[in-house]
Amino acid sequence: MPAEPPLLDPERALAPLAAHDALLLAVSGGPDSVALALLASRWRLAAQKRIEIATVDHGLRAEAAQEAAQVGEWARALGFAHHRLRWEGEKPATRIQERARAARYRLLCGRARDIGATAIVTAHHADDQAETALFRLTRGSGVAGLAAMAIASRVDGLALLRPLLGFRKAALERLCAEAGHPYFRDPSNENPAYARVRLRRLAATLAAEGLDVEALLRLSARAARAEEALAWSAEQAASTLPAERGKKRFRIAAEALRALPRELLLRLLAAEIARIGRGEPRLERLERAGERLADALATETRFKTTLGGATVTFERDAVVVSPEPPRRKGGARDENA
Repeated sequence: MPAEPPLLDPERALAPLAAHDALLLAVSGGPDSVALALLASRWRLAAQKRIEIATVDHGLRAEAAQEAAQVGEWARALGFAHHRLRWEGEKPATRIQERARAARYRLLCGRARDIGATAIVTAHHADDQAETALFRLTRGSGVAGLAAMAIASRVDGLALLRPLLGFRKAALERLCAEAGHPYFRDPSNENPAYARVRLRRLAATLAAEGLDVEALLRLSARAARAEEALAWSAEQAASTLPAERGKKRFRIAAEALRALPRELLLRLLAAEIARIGRGEPRLERLERAGERLADALATETRFKTTLGGATVTFERDAVVVSPEPPRRKGGARDENA
C-alpha cells in the first residue's frame, strides 16, 4: 500500500497570500475552510500580517447561526478575530445558490474594506475546480468558462485568492483529522435540487468513462492556457488596430475587422460594449450578434443591434459602438441580437 502524502506545508500552500498585508479568510466551518484556517495559524508570515476570519450566515438553515457562532470560537482559539456576516432580507425562490454566492461576496467585500484588507481568501480546492469545469462544460461554456477558477482574480476591486486550488479535498480533510479539529457538513451539499449535487452523484460513472477529476483538471488547465493566449491576442489586436476611441463612442474601419479571426472579433466587440454600455453581454447573445456582424461585413450589408446597453452599427465603411438610446415611453426597443 502506498504511503500517505505528507501534511500540507503552510509555506507552500499559502504562498499566494504573501503579497498582502491584510487578509480576510472566508471560513464557513466545513472541512475545506477549517483547513485553510489551520494552515493560516501555522503560516510563518502570519505574525507579520493582519489576518481575520469571516463567516457568512445566509439565513437559509436553522443551524446556520449556531454554526457561525461556533466558527467564531474556533477562529479566536486559533488567534484570529472573527466576523459573522448575515444575509438579511427576504430570500429568493429561484437561483438560490447563484444569488447566495453574490450576497456572500458582497458581504465579504464590505467587511474586507471595513478592516482594511486588500484580499479575500477562500478554500476552493482541486475537486471544486474539476466540478466547476464539468458544470460549465454541461452548459456549453466558452474557453474562459472551462478554465474555471484562477488562484488569483478580482472581486469588486479586491483581490480574490484561492490558494488551495492545487490540493485535493481529501488532503484538507486529512489535515483537519490530524489536528483533531472538528468541522461541519453542509446538508445542501447532498440536496439533489442543485445541479452540482446531481453532477457529483454522476462522478463514478463519468470516471469509469475517463472523465475523472484529473481529466477535468487537465481540461481546465489547458483551457486556462488557451484563454491566456486569446486574451493576449485580443489585447494586441485592440491596441494595434486603427480605431477611434472616445468615452461614449468607438469607431473602426470595416476592413480592419474583416481580417480578424472570429474569436478576436467577438472579444473586441465585448470589450467595447462593456466599456460603453452597461456591462459585458452574455456569451450566447454576443455570439449571435458577432455572427450577424461578420456576415454583414462579408456581404457589405447594413447591420444594427443593441447589446449590453450599447448599440452596434455597421454602415458604409465602419463599425460604430455607442450608448444604447433610452427606451421610448410605452414602447420597447428592438433587440436584434
